[in-house]
Amino acid sequence: MRSLFPVLLFLVFIACDSKKPDQQAIIDKVQNEVMEEDLPEIHDDVINDIIQQIPSPLEISVLLKEVGSKYDNDLLNPSENISKYNSNFKKALNLGVYGTDLGYTNIYEHNQDALFYLDAIKTLAEDLSIGQFFDFGIIKRLAANSRNVDSLLLISTRNFNQINDYLQEQRRSNLSVLFLTGGWLEALHISCQVYAGNPGNVELQERIGEQKIILENILLLLSFYGKDDPNVKLLIGELKELKKVFDLIEITYTYKESTYDVVDGVLMIHDNSTSSINITDEQLIDITGITGSIRNGIIS
Repeated sequence: MRSLFPVLLFLVFIACDSKKPDQQAIIDKVQNEVMEEDLPEIHDDVINDIIQQIPSPLEISVLLKEVGSKYDNDLLNPSENISKYNSNFKKALNLGVYGTDLGYTNIYEHNQDALFYLDAIKTLAEDLSIGQFFDFGIIKRLAANSRNVDSLLLISTRNFNQINDYLQEQRRSNLSVLFLTGGWLEALHISCQVYAGNPGNVELQERIGEQKIILENILLLLSFYGKDDPNVKLLIGELKELKKVFDLIEITYTYKESTYDVVDGVLMIHDNSTSSINITDEQLIDITGITGSIRNGIIS
C-alpha cells in the first residue's frame, strides 16, 4: 500500500488503476453501513481505509510536464481569493485546492508562486485550528527547491495523518473529507485543462478516466455528512452529476504481482498491474465542463 496521500501540500492526483479487489472490499464495507434513513457516524477505520486507496499524487505532476504542457498559473486558484472564504466549509475545500496548486507550482519550479500558496495554506490551516501540525519554516525552505519533493511528500503525509487523527478526535472528520475533495477536484480540473491543450495524449486521457474510482470513494465519504450539512448535500448533488459521466467509462483491471528493488538504500515497490480505459472525446468534454463548474463554485 502506498502512503496516505498528502492532501495539504501535494494533492495533485494520480489515479488508481481500477477497482482493485481490496478497494472493492472497502467500498462494499461502507455501502453496507450506509442506511437511507439513518446514516451512521463514520468510523475511524473506514475513512482511513478509503483515503489510503488513493495513491501518491506526484506522478501526475511529472506527467503534465512530460506531455509538454507549459506552466500556466491561470489554471490555478489565485492565492488572493483566500479573502472570500468565510465558512469552514469553504476554507476546508480550498485548503485542499491550494495544496494541489502548491504541488503544481513546485513541480514547475515557480518558487515565488509556491510561497504565495504556502502562505494561503498557512492562513487557512490556522483558521481551522490545525496550524499547529505544520512547521512552516521547514516547509517553506523545502518548497523553494523542487529537488526537495520527496522530503515535502514525507512531511505533508505525516501532517495529514496527524490532522486526520486530530479532527476525528474532535468529531470534525468532515473537514478531512473536504480537504480531500477540494484537492482532488482541483487536480482533475488542471488535468482536464492540460488535456484540452494536448488532445489525443493517451496517458493523460487514461489518468482522467481512472478518476471514476476515486470519485466513487469521495462520494461514499461525503455521504456520511450530507444529511446534516446542506453545503455538503449540495456538493454531493453536483458530484453525482459528474459521476453520471464517469459511469459511462469502462475500466478493465488486470492484476499482476508487485515487485520491488532497492535504490540507494530505499525500498521501491512497483505496481505491475495494468488497466484498460475506454473513454471517448465526448465524455472528456463533459467531464471537463462539469468539473470546471463545480470547481468555480468552490473557489468563488
